[in-house]
Amino acid sequence: MRWRNCTVGKDTLPKRDPAGKPPKRLTGVDAARGLALVGLMSVHILPYSDHESMEPTWSYILFYGDSAALFALLAGVGLVLASGGTHPHGGRELAADRLAVVVRAVLIAVLGLGIGSLLSDHLPVDNILIYYGVFFLLAAPFLRSGPTTLFGSAAVFLVTAPVLMQLLSDELPDFVSGNPAFGDLVTQPMATTAQLLLTGTYPALAYLAYLLVGMGLGRLDLGSRSIQVRLLVVGVAMAACARGASALLLYVVGGYGQLVEASSMGEQEVADVLIWSDSLPTDTWWWLAIASPHTNTPLALAASLGTGLAVLSLFLLLSRAVGAWLLPLSAMGSMTLSLYTAHLVALSFEVHYDRPYLWFTIQLVAAVLFAVAWRRALGQGPLERAVGAVAKGARRRSLAMSSGGERS
Repeated sequence: MRWRNCTVGKDTLPKRDPAGKPPKRLTGVDAARGLALVGLMSVHILPYSDHESMEPTWSYILFYGDSAALFALLAGVGLVLASGGTHPHGGRELAADRLAVVVRAVLIAVLGLGIGSLLSDHLPVDNILIYYGVFFLLAAPFLRSGPTTLFGSAAVFLVTAPVLMQLLSDELPDFVSGNPAFGDLVTQPMATTAQLLLTGTYPALAYLAYLLVGMGLGRLDLGSRSIQVRLLVVGVAMAACARGASALLLYVVGGYGQLVEASSMGEQEVADVLIWSDSLPTDTWWWLAIASPHTNTPLALAASLGTGLAVLSLFLLLSRAVGAWLLPLSAMGSMTLSLYTAHLVALSFEVHYDRPYLWFTIQLVAAVLFAVAWRRALGQGPLERAVGAVAKGARRRSLAMSSGGERS
């Protein structure tokens, strides 16, 4: 893929937008984010397997792992679009952007910790918000980077984070909770930090691969049809190659037999791990050859990343022709923080177990109706507005202080 280079240093920066206006919202990006939210809701509510055949359900196959990856990918796009887009900020504005991202990260993490106190450990829900706070903190140093640096850095994290997870898994503290709360952070700070970075459901070091690719995409002209088509081709090829490489390593080269031998499991037990397991044994490096969702191996990350790129490009292409028809998804995607928070709070009442499909339908319809009505009447979602106001206020104060220092 070819793009305009926007990195600093040896690369050439494009001229800044003289008007300094924020980029226009892209309907396709919002719609893809809305689909990611639907995916997370379905994973949290709907059953993973058919109660008779014990085979994975359609919602598990479609959304498990990939929806969270798409969410993180689009978070990276949003970070960059809010900090210059194809025209990266520098100097005082860059420092102000980084402060705004840090403030936003802290607010989202605090919200996530607060919600964590509402969710019991037996709920099949892993709150991503506290992880999001860590994602944003780790992404702040990359706000000046262009696509070449961002895509290259993402590749480094895609390879090294799974290796670190495999190397350190047995040495790190035990898993704290699927939904860490303030008490966990105070009483078990090291274990909570290890979970957020390496051992949790959405380990930040691994998920930086998604986030940094999303930031790289935000430095491209996503409104360009040629870029959209190339992203589609790259995404489909990446997902197919990652899953094909996994199948080759496991079933042609002999990796599956190595897993059975090293783990002392039966073939059926290993097969179950490949379908259902989030965390992997550490008895052999052959586990890194699998591409199962949420296992966060290099091939699993690449497969979900490719799927995310394909989904994003499809929605960008669709929005060119039928953008108005995407309103239910794009409205939801413009306020995912508000809707995801409401979704978790609703789940904390634990009334969804007996009729999961009915409860999913109720939540989905309510989310669509609220999002469309709120967006048409007031625009930005309620929590997005509140968090944005604090972050923008910090940015303005940073700019004002640096301007005063220059004048003095």
